[in-house]
Amino acid sequence: MEKLGGVSMGITNLVRLSLVLTFVVIMLGAYTRLADAGLGCPDWPGCYGHLTVPSEQHEIALAKALYPSLTVEANKAWLEMIHRYFAGTLGLIVFLITFRCIREKQLGYLLPVSLSLVVVFQALLGMWTVTMKLMPIVVMGHLLGGFTLFCLLSILYWRLKEAKLNLPAQISSSWGVKCLAVVTLIVLGFQIALGGWTSSNYAALMCTSLPICQGDWVSYLDFRTAFDLIQPERESYEFGTLDYGARMTIHVTHRFGALLVTLLCLWLIYRLLAENNKFLAKAASWIGLFLIVQLLLGVSNVLFSLPLVIAVGHNLGAALLLISVLHVNYLLLKRVASPNKHPNFVGKETIR
Repeated sequence: MEKLGGVSMGITNLVRLSLVLTFVVIMLGAYTRLADAGLGCPDWPGCYGHLTVPSEQHEIALAKALYPSLTVEANKAWLEMIHRYFAGTLGLIVFLITFRCIREKQLGYLLPVSLSLVVVFQALLGMWTVTMKLMPIVVMGHLLGGFTLFCLLSILYWRLKEAKLNLPAQISSSWGVKCLAVVTLIVLGFQIALGGWTSSNYAALMCTSLPICQGDWVSYLDFRTAFDLIQPERESYEFGTLDYGARMTIHVTHRFGALLVTLLCLWLIYRLLAENNKFLAKAASWIGLFLIVQLLLGVSNVLFSLPLVIAVGHNLGAALLLISVLHVNYLLLKRVASPNKHPNFVGKETIR
């Protein structure tokens, strides 16, 4: 197997593939959720007792026997199963990446093992999403798990890339810029979680005007109920269980969060460009691009009443914006090789 900088090219290709698959799985997950197909299959990991969607008469008869109160909706069931097939394939590839990284002893153990642990937990969240009938905290956790996997794979890819390219060992910058990058990443993470909470509680259409909400929205604010993570047990949480005030509060909070994220990203872009470093300038341009796209998609969701394609795009835009901000943090805070090592060496590291 060809190696560059001591790292097998096979691992690099696997990580590239896993990044693409993770993006596709995030897209399919968002589409499944927004198309109200999250319970298209009432069991897990199969569908009505089968590994595929029931289509033959005897299969449909078995499905009715197992779930007499439900009707097999093939279109929703296939959405759910396709999502599971892609997620399962991604999981197997991540396990292979972990195995290869540990066997070749090139990138340590923490990151590769963390990837597999996230995949296992994601599988559990996928199961609980169905068995707990779309409980909002579980649905939000499943969304965040997918984003976490995307972030960890990106970090692994950047480390592999540095192992074979002659990239700078470190990028000098002020602590002010580093702190701003970390704060922006944390706030963006909370905003993405809030977006997941908005979606899982079916609050995306609670405000239909800009910039905040229609009517006397302040009088409807209900933060106590809106952010009660453990909601009363229900037979199903599909289509939401909160009242208008709570859902409107979630939506309004998400809008204010978007404003805060926008201000922080713009400030971070300005500070990165002021550093006069080509790597930071390029990273800043990506943040700016994804921020603009995400804002346009968010506004379009309101103006056009949450069309499915735009809503899915808003999820993907959040993932790309998160990765772009994470990359800045990686450039500013990364662990670097010791000075006495070759610049392409990946092994024992020190923190600058």
